[in-house]
Amino acid sequence: MGCPPYQSDFTELLETAMTAARQAGSILTRYALSGFRVEYKNPINLVTEADHAAEQSVIDSIRSRYPSHNFLAEERGRLDYGSSPYVWIIDPLDGTTNFAHGFPAYCVSIGLEYQRQSVLGVIYDPTRDELFSATHGGGAHMNGHPIHVSETAILDQSLLVTGFAYDIRETKQNNLDHFVRFALRAQGIRRTGSAALDLCYVAAGRFDGFWEVRLNPWDMAAGTVILREAGGEVTNFRGEAHSLYGQELVASNGLIHEAMLTVIQESLDATPPGA
Repeated sequence: MGCPPYQSDFTELLETAMTAARQAGSILTRYALSGFRVEYKNPINLVTEADHAAEQSVIDSIRSRYPSHNFLAEERGRLDYGSSPYVWIIDPLDGTTNFAHGFPAYCVSIGLEYQRQSVLGVIYDPTRDELFSATHGGGAHMNGHPIHVSETAILDQSLLVTGFAYDIRETKQNNLDHFVRFALRAQGIRRTGSAALDLCYVAAGRFDGFWEVRLNPWDMAAGTVILREAGGEVTNFRGEAHSLYGQELVASNGLIHEAMLTVIQESLDATPPGA
């Protein structure tokens, strides 16, 4: 794995991502006010005109500065424009179901990989005008102000957040087993419907921990950088190094991480072989 860019190299990259995120956020706001068409990938997995328009806006905005960079986008998939080691990973509307119902919990998520290492994250919530950002080694910020994870050290006093995949009706790996166990161990559990915002909220100390299964790279690419730079910890369910392509994630303030892993392992140990 190559070394990440120098901090000086991040300035233009970060400015580009923040501009693209705000422009896409403005598009989402316009659609939220004027209306939009909804399509169904399956009975509970939606996509709207706003998803497509915001995604194209992000790609066009970044390509105007970096025409040889490549992309992995939720709606358009992998887009290779050159041999650059940079790959922008985009979720133009994380929280589409919320958006479609008028529930104000959604965001634009833009992550950047350099030689398969996550080095930059920008997440913009247009409903609250909150822009979360981080670069490798540069700390995490919200609207320009530093953020840091919470200091809650006991799972019983923790506020957690989780989510459920769109194929919850078809798969047994649906997170309901973990949810039940955490509900009996934590102070409270919330479900926002946006994994990107969940990661930001752990980074900002609003939540103490987050776990989820069956995630995609664009759900995690930006948020994991922001969380790590805010002092948090992120692994897979076995406590191993997290991969954007591994579909599962445990994120926390670090202090309750082992306790969260223990609860998840209890669920895994109770699952019959082959289930």
